[in-house]
Amino acid sequence: MSEELFVGVDVGASRTKVAVMDASRELIGFDVRRSGTDFEKTATQCLDHALGMAGMPGRNGFRCISTGYGRRNVSFSQDTKTEIGCHARGCFHYFPMAITVIDIGGQDNKVIKLDDQGRRLNFKMNRKCAAGTGAFLEEMAMRLDIPLEDMNDLARQSEHMVELGSYCTVFSGTEVLEKIRQGIQVPDLVKGIFYSVIKRVLEMDSLAGRVVMTGGVVANNPYLVEMVRETVDHDILVPEHPQLTGAVGAALFAMES
Repeated sequence: MSEELFVGVDVGASRTKVAVMDASRELIGFDVRRSGTDFEKTATQCLDHALGMAGMPGRNGFRCISTGYGRRNVSFSQDTKTEIGCHARGCFHYFPMAITVIDIGGQDNKVIKLDDQGRRLNFKMNRKCAAGTGAFLEEMAMRLDIPLEDMNDLARQSEHMVELGSYCTVFSGTEVLEKIRQGIQVPDLVKGIFYSVIKRVLEMDSLAGRVVMTGGVVANNPYLVEMVRETVDHDILVPEHPQLTGAVGAALFAMES
């Protein structure tokens, strides 16, 4: 391909995401993998797959910006941007209006407010506790002895949701074990776990404008979006690839640099 491409790499503590965009701002290649212990190797593997998907066989002819926890571990990146800036840029690309972004990732969650010009008004970020993140769901799945990928369907089956009293992952794990001992049905527990995630995120900040939900937890558990919609009583916007918004934002920064 003779046309220059633009690459965004989002190296999270849990997953690495790569997005490839063309000059018309279309997403033409992407990949998502576990970050593992070698961020550079994983980022390169994601890049090769995404470039192949975009029809570009070699690692040349592109500009790249990296973001996320491991953004400085990407040797083929020309520059770095903060994950807050990239998530905001990626979401505004899909929804150019005043929005509140709720991003639920593997190790942290974010609430970002943008005005109708895409300017960041405020943001809150949770890094100190696993509550409300993918790590919390992984721990609860282990406690329940069920595959993580089954939680979304189990939550949908719930008829009598059981709320958890604690946000703390450790205390919630103990509480879940006690609920199991009491004979509470697994679907009701899983929906309660989902509700615990929602409460933790919504209490981080108030919501303004339209609400956009992104992140790996949202991508793999769409029932969470339905539960948030019922909680806030209005529609929630979700991009086509909610796990890629940070990488898309980084690619757009690469295009504009």
